[in-house]
Amino acid sequence: MSGSASGAAPSQGEFVFAPLEPAFAADPYAAYAQLRAREGLTWFPDFKIHLASRFEDVSAIVMDKRMVRSLDGLASPEEIAAEKRAGNWHDMPHHSRFVQFSLLDSDGEVHDRLRKAVFRLFTPAMIAKLRDSIQAYVDGLVDRLLEQRDIDFVEDLAAQVPGHIIGRLLGVPDEDCPQLRIWSENIVQFFDIDRSDARKQLAETATTEFYTYLTALKAERLKAPREDLISELIRAEGSGLFSEDEFISTCMLILMAGHGSTIDVLGSGMHCLFRFPDERERLKADPGLLPTAVQEMFRFESPLPFFHRYATEDVTIAGTTYPRGTKFGLLYGAANRDPAAFADADRFDAGRKPNRHLAFGGGAHFCLGNHLARLDMEIIFATLLRRCARLELAEDQVDYKRGLSVRGPKRLNLHLAPA
Repeated sequence: MSGSASGAAPSQGEFVFAPLEPAFAADPYAAYAQLRAREGLTWFPDFKIHLASRFEDVSAIVMDKRMVRSLDGLASPEEIAAEKRAGNWHDMPHHSRFVQFSLLDSDGEVHDRLRKAVFRLFTPAMIAKLRDSIQAYVDGLVDRLLEQRDIDFVEDLAAQVPGHIIGRLLGVPDEDCPQLRIWSENIVQFFDIDRSDARKQLAETATTEFYTYLTALKAERLKAPREDLISELIRAEGSGLFSEDEFISTCMLILMAGHGSTIDVLGSGMHCLFRFPDERERLKADPGLLPTAVQEMFRFESPLPFFHRYATEDVTIAGTTYPRGTKFGLLYGAANRDPAAFADADRFDAGRKPNRHLAFGGGAHFCLGNHLARLDMEIIFATLLRRCARLELAEDQVDYKRGLSVRGPKRLNLHLAPA
């Protein structure tokens, strides 16, 4: 690509970054510490990307207006097509149309227009109005789980809340929400570094089915609008704020963002309470600490630990100048455990203040859904701590998902004892 950084960084001793290995899934923080200790950024040939792992460097990149998510304007259509082929992103008509282009992966005027159209629907004041309905929904789930006693927290509770809440907000019937989760997970899995043809087909099929579903739901709302987000987005499209494809893409993004990452951080957050039992007792004694505890869960086990940016002009990062077009990998998971930014960084502290973590990103792409995710989590943990006399982890070994772009336990078996 024209202007791309070329070649590997000078060798600094033997170090192999292997994020697909089981050892990395079990504990990525040892590898992150090694990355932070290396001079400058680290070249990762598997992704042809320069990895930033220190809080200072990741913050500098994410807040720099010269850094963008998309190659548009940086490379010719032919170069972008070649880049897609090299990463196996090509020959995915619906995925390319609705997933590879989105609010998340756009910049400048397009990004500002799309973000403006949905921003007011995700303000703290708007999200606060959902508290009572979320609480009632969680109470109903916990009623059933307390009768069951032995549960997989990830599947039986964490996976049942975020998607249903965002689905209700958008206007999706409750009975359809489980299918939306499956589509979302099958689409998102292709963003990690293992892009096999089988994973590619799974992502394209899910996108096609998701598109067909949203098209039918849109047709229903055009006939009979309701007080829901999809009707609001239809009105935005009608006023010229969205194209038809942007409408579908934005609906998909909202629903996908409402699933995986919140499920993952709920699971890892609950695991933290067992790894640090003193902090769990601290929360039971002082539920008012829950908002800060939830922020600490995002810092301690960032559910989306990796994103990227491209430089739109020559930039200097960590003492090295990189040319226009250079691709940077932002390791939020590493930055959020940087001892230069966080005292006792490898300790979970439910009362940590200040806590300026990067789990929600920063700058123009700061996560719109962070208020809703945090509200879901506060309600779930407050309800369990209030209604359970005892919470017990029913397994010694907790397995985490494999990959660079996600962080969360596959399952978390608990025993609940009602208060």
